[in-house]
Amino acid sequence: MNYSGIGEITSAKVLKEIDSVVENYGLDTKLRLAHFLAQCHHESMGFKKLEENMNYSANRLLQVFPKYFDTFSASTFARKPKDIANIVYGGRMGNVEPNDGWDFRGRGYIHLTGRRNYELFGGSIGVDLTDNPQLVSKNYPMDSAAWFWVTNKIDELSDNGSVAQITRRVNGGVNGLKEREALFRKYLSLIK
Repeated sequence: MNYSGIGEITSAKVLKEIDSVVENYGLDTKLRLAHFLAQCHHESMGFKKLEENMNYSANRLLQVFPKYFDTFSASTFARKPKDIANIVYGGRMGNVEPNDGWDFRGRGYIHLTGRRNYELFGGSIGVDLTDNPQLVSKNYPMDSAAWFWVTNKIDELSDNGSVAQITRRVNGGVNGLKEREALFRKYLSLIK
């Protein structure tokens, strides 16, 4: 499989990181790699956004997190990223400490989220990420995404699944589906 052609839509750094996911995580078919890269590309805004900033306006909080905010609380917490993260992610995904929502917010190309995922991924690579969660975005953005992908059996879904099914597994919904579909087609055409 040759994926050097994807250099036209991504950076040299990302292109180098792909070798490890192909080899270490079994993303070694055109379908698997195209689905993976399309989702990573979308989730990280073109491999540029490696950490959730959680800096939402009141209106955006109501759109993105209606389960956690009403009109009053959205206006109270708007533009308070640390508070927003602790409300949205606190008390779940292994987050048990007061600031775990913020400390273990999404990082990497597919935003690894929650203390439990940081512990599991860190254990798989032999690095303590609970004391250094920023290492996910700094040193392991591609590996953390591939670990999440394989752990959640998205690699298997990639063999026959639709972009919509994969997006639901990655994102919990179908946010940005049209762009993800276009990215998938583009990556598929560039991988030989």
